Amino acid sequence: MREGPWGPPPSARLSPLLLWVPLLAFLLAGRPASCSCQGEGAEVAEAAAASMGLDGDGPPETAGHISANGRFIYGVASSPGKRASMEDFSEARIDDVDGEKVGMFGVYDGHGGVRAAEYVKQHLFSNLIKHPKFITDTKAAIAETYNHTDSEFLKADSSQTRDAGSTASTAIIVGDRLLVANVGDSRAVICKGGQAIAVSRDHKPDQSDERQRIEDAGGFVMWAGTWRVGGVLAVSRAFGDKLLKQYVVADPEIKEEVVDSSLEFLILASDGLWDVVTNEDAVAMVKPIQDPQEAADKLLQEASKRGSSDNITVVIVRFLDGTVAGDKSEDKEKETANDQNS
Repeated sequence: MREGPWGPPPSARLSPLLLWVPLLAFLLAGRPASCSCQGEGAEVAEAAAASMGLDGDGPPETAGHISANGRFIYGVASSPGKRASMEDFSEARIDDVDGEKVGMFGVYDGHGGVRAAEYVKQHLFSNLIKHPKFITDTKAAIAETYNHTDSEFLKADSSQTRDAGSTASTAIIVGDRLLVANVGDSRAVICKGGQAIAVSRDHKPDQSDERQRIEDAGGFVMWAGTWRVGGVLAVSRAFGDKLLKQYVVADPEIKEEVVDSSLEFLILASDGLWDVVTNEDAVAMVKPIQDPQEAADKLLQEASKRGSSDNITVVIVRFLDGTVAGDKSEDKEKETANDQNS
């Protein structure tokens, strides 16, 4: 975690607040985690997991697919890294919604255990495609579904005495539209026109607008190794975290991009990657690799090599410039037939 723009405050300011830390740290402690990063959806073929054998790390999980309509290909790689438990989850699926093929991708980084991240993986996209405005007003549908799923998780988790939460960085492809929604510090970066462009913002308590929102709601932000909400949580937006819910909201920030010939690929990843690899470095490494599975594996290896101390999850979606998978072979057959007739 990096220091905020204000730098560490004088220690004298912290002493009254530090009394909160042991209590909140206990309440936010979680149970051991498990890993899951399988693709879902009727149109997605199952792919075998492959081990990369990173020295000193747990085994990664990988999966790669091509979309049903041939407009994009994608790969997923995930590893617990240097941590004993795995709290990252990912999802990649293609669904048919009102006759439209929709691609949905997500990275969910849990904290305080796996409960919130696992719940979001299981329910967020299923809730989204059921939303009556999903096709007609996709942004509104995403915003409402994020908050609805958060509320439903809080109800389902109400009997738990220990808190749990999760970030969510998601990408929805509908026709020629790419909509990226983000809560927390997982991140989405695209390569467009050869340039690395962040299409999400890390939600950190040291951001002036986030800090102001938290303080306006009656909370506080303090330095405890990094800037934290209530001295405990290093992200300012998340699913779950019921004890801090008044301050740690699940309102997503949504950005939209046009899927055209200038949009080359998308990287979704947890902070296990972004803590040690810059946006520009990640795009530069992925750019020459056409196979998104190979590219995802590459970023996973690089994050480990650079000393990432966190779980690492990477999803890469490479766009095929609107070309349907079968079109090239059909065009080639036509060209061959024309040559023979000429």
